Amino acid sequence: MQAIRNLFLLSFSLLLMPQVMGQDQKIGFFESDYILEQIPEYNGIEQQLDVLSTQWRQEIRELEDEITELEEDYEAKEILYTEEIRNQKRQEIAQKIQAKERYIAEKFGPEGEYFSRQKALLEPVQRQLFTAVRVVAEREQIDFVFDRSGDIYLVYANNEYNLNDEILEQLGIEINE
Repeated sequence: MQAIRNLFLLSFSLLLMPQVMGQDQKIGFFESDYILEQIPEYNGIEQQLDVLSTQWRQEIRELEDEITELEEDYEAKEILYTEEIRNQKRQEIAQKIQAKERYIAEKFGPEGEYFSRQKALLEPVQRQLFTAVRVVAEREQIDFVFDRSGDIYLVYANNEYNLNDEILEQLGIEINE
């Protein structure tokens, strides 16, 4: 999606240039969410990531249950413990909480395993999509192509320039209308 933002900024700056303003331009758009949903490999990737995510969330719930159990046990027996044992039990609870937080960061943090796997699995599909966009844009002699699925929105777009069907065709995917 970063590449799309860069393309948008480049396109916008080119539009502001006087030389470009005097030329006829063709602008196309597509919806990457729609295109990706049509690609069979993408659905498989989504399922793989969901399985991983579900498994890791279950492990997090188990850690949370252990923490809750330790806290309840501590609260029930706190008056029976010596100060030293109370400190040990509180430390044990704190260590479990830190372990849970580390696990969450390891799996779902910005540098976590989920995002690493997502990137590794999606990169070939995204590369294929952007190659298809480039081929279609060159073939159709489109000057600018925008993705309407993310942060970049068009207020108005003539459907004549919708490239979804052509991109799916380029990817070898038949659509049923």
